[in-house]
Amino acid sequence: MFNNLKIGKKFNLLLLFVFVLGLLMTGSAFYTVLNRIAEGAVTSKAEILLRTMIGVRDYTSGQITPELVDRLTTEPEFLPQTVPGYSAREVFENLRSDVQYEDFFYKEATLNPTNLRDKADSFETEIVNRFRANTNLTEETGYRSYPGGNLFYIARPIQIKSESCLQCHSTPDAAPASMLTTYGRDRGFGWQLNEIVGAQMISVPASTIVNEARQSFLTLMGIVVITFAIAITLTNVLLRRAVIRPLMRMANVADEVSTGKMDVEFEQTTNDEIGVLAAAFNRMRVSLAMAMNMLSQQDS
Repeated sequence: MFNNLKIGKKFNLLLLFVFVLGLLMTGSAFYTVLNRIAEGAVTSKAEILLRTMIGVRDYTSGQITPELVDRLTTEPEFLPQTVPGYSAREVFENLRSDVQYEDFFYKEATLNPTNLRDKADSFETEIVNRFRANTNLTEETGYRSYPGGNLFYIARPIQIKSESCLQCHSTPDAAPASMLTTYGRDRGFGWQLNEIVGAQMISVPASTIVNEARQSFLTLMGIVVITFAIAITLTNVLLRRAVIRPLMRMANVADEVSTGKMDVEFEQTTNDEIGVLAAAFNRMRVSLAMAMNMLSQQDS
């Protein structure tokens, strides 16, 4: 069937095969690269937020806590505003009121927290334990399943680097009375200096990465398809002008020569392969005319 097709159709089928094969190969590579680029962009955004939360923690511990620490022994209820992790969490919850960030999550997942809101779940516990087992591990990224869809997370260890933290988390007897009144004596104690007690985690919907990569992929592949369509159209126009039309003219002249019309001539307008073929046909026509004249003279 392929052998019965015209040159133009054969050429188009060949181009289509090459295009589809190239599209499958490059499409796979493009999607992988674009997915990594989108992941990198989202990661950068999440890291900015993470650094912001670190800044909130430092501000709280450096300027807010010193102003309120004396009230911890006089207030009937504990003042959570003195806790850097509480401030960071509250600031982030306010940020989530923005539609752009409503699906972002921030948590200081802790193995033995004072506030149960910070209690690490089973997945987060595994991350914290990996940080505890390898103190050289400073960051972990990956995906986790969630009821609302998969999440891409960034996690960093929470390490007790200041002895001031131990004033509230070493033993119940050393903790402020208001803290014991609010949270009791059973949680958030026994921490030690330089111990990794949790993981600072920020999570982003994985759909954000997928959608950004998909949108970029569709845009890029659309450009590729349009470019190919233009290229194949131009190629067909050039093929028709430079190859098919000259061949059709030579075929028509050859038909006339075959019926005995020796006064026609194969048109040679170029010096390419088509021109060489036309010149060869002209020489063949001249030779054929001479041979027919010789035969006519012998017959007479």
